[in-house]
Amino acid sequence: MKIGIDAGGTLTKIVIEKEGERSYQSRLTTELDDIAVWLNQQDCDCIHLTGGNSKELAKRLNCETVSFVEFDAAHKGLEILLKEQDIKLDTYIFTNVGTGTSIHLANTHEQKRVGGIGTGGGMIQGLGYLLTHIKDYQKLTDLAQQGDRECIDLKVKHIYKNSKPPISGELTAANFGHVLHNLDCDFSDADKLASMVGVVGESITTVSIHNAREFKTEDVVYIGSSFYNNPLLREVIENYTRLRGFNPHYVENGAYSGALGSIYLS
Repeated sequence: MKIGIDAGGTLTKIVIEKEGERSYQSRLTTELDDIAVWLNQQDCDCIHLTGGNSKELAKRLNCETVSFVEFDAAHKGLEILLKEQDIKLDTYIFTNVGTGTSIHLANTHEQKRVGGIGTGGGMIQGLGYLLTHIKDYQKLTDLAQQGDRECIDLKVKHIYKNSKPPISGELTAANFGHVLHNLDCDFSDADKLASMVGVVGESITTVSIHNAREFKTEDVVYIGSSFYNNPLLREVIENYTRLRGFNPHYVENGAYSGALGSIYLS
């Protein structure tokens, strides 16, 4: 049995390979003690670790551990998943949307971190709570899915009402910039959260495609735990990437790239 773990800032992702079968699971990193108790009961001689909390987890384990740089682990795991899902890319940007967001230039052989941004799952949780007093991530993302951004976000088409805009009218001109023009609207919690997910997704996309343009690739692969139970974030990012003229790719189980990759690094 092989076990790979990515102990991140919010979630700890676990990949187990046994007799040709692979399983995926995640736990809150705040439950690190419980995770360690469970791992110490598994029949595994060595556990492969990556992520910011890997040293803290290693302290709690009885078996041998080996740790890897999370960027290299994520790239290795992503390459495995791309191959298994028949997604053929040469040079591409991969954007890992976790608590924050890390952006990498990659090919089949290597990766290089080229940027990052502080918007991600941490912002969704923190700002989501400030807007609604909802702590649970799944409740936040479920409610956001029901929202409407029309009265909150100012689009280019709202500015060019009676004329053709020089760029796509569907592009956001100002996130939350339509509020004062619609004070007669009922801004529900769902609408606020939808707009909040919108600014997170569009910010991540903008930084990603700027890097894609700089490094002359049209392909951006999006992975990370922030997509868990968050179809709206995925929709915003995929649509905005296409609107800006680039190709978005979403990898199934991409959030587990680091955990998976740690198993195959040596």
